[in-house]
Amino acid sequence: MIQLGKTQTLTVTRQSPNGVYLNEKEDASGQEVLLPNAQVPTDAKVGDEVEVFVYNDSKDRMIATRKTPSLQIGEPAVLRVVQTTNIGAFLDWGLDKDLLLPFKQQSGILNEGDEVLVGLYVDKSHRLCATMKLYDMLGSESPYQKGDRVSGTVYRINRELGCFVAVDGKYHGMIPMKELYGNFRIGDTISARVKKVYEDGKLELSVREAAHEEIEGDAQIILDRMKQSGGRLGLNDDSSPEAIKSALNMSKKAFKRAVGRLLKEGVLKITDDGIELLWK
Repeated sequence: MIQLGKTQTLTVTRQSPNGVYLNEKEDASGQEVLLPNAQVPTDAKVGDEVEVFVYNDSKDRMIATRKTPSLQIGEPAVLRVVQTTNIGAFLDWGLDKDLLLPFKQQSGILNEGDEVLVGLYVDKSHRLCATMKLYDMLGSESPYQKGDRVSGTVYRINRELGCFVAVDGKYHGMIPMKELYGNFRIGDTISARVKKVYEDGKLELSVREAAHEEIEGDAQIILDRMKQSGGRLGLNDDSSPEAIKSALNMSKKAFKRAVGRLLKEGVLKITDDGIELLWK
């Protein structure tokens, strides 16, 4: 059976003035798809096999091409917005006809030139469309283990749960709110550490380093901020997690670890109002 939205090998069944017609080998359904003349290999004849991608032409008819699109069903990809209209955004995916991303399948406001991570699906009218709602398109059988470094693209942000990430563009990953430090937007490419692999294979991620590696960086952030503030900082163990995150973009736990390291090194002291550098 010919598969819309997929690269596949089909057989030339007959020739016509407009090109050649293709079908899956030994398919008795009679279904065919046209490969236009401009795409037909030199000296192609009935019985030859051709690798093609099948999509919709400008009249929404199935048509084949030997061009390779930037994505196909089951393989999300980052595409560029080339036009926004009252029915949705159109994306460049490497074919003559741009790909529609309907309004209902968008997450946030899009502008021309934006790059978005999308998947490909067949709508109710049997047309190929893009979607930014990728959760059901991602898999859980990744090769990664706890402690591995991964990269991915942010495709959804939930202020109660965290930041959803398509690891390698195809695996489930999420940065929980407790690990979400920094300003992230949909479409951002991030590097993260696998903090946990759940029983179902989904990945819990962190953009922070492991505790023994991040203390030095946190300590430097605190020192830099204190120097900018005349050697003092109005934060200590009694400060709220919200105040610490707002001032330093780190958790209270990380703040206490870093301050503990600086205390041991004799760099600062704790006062009633916060912490203070010991100038030497």
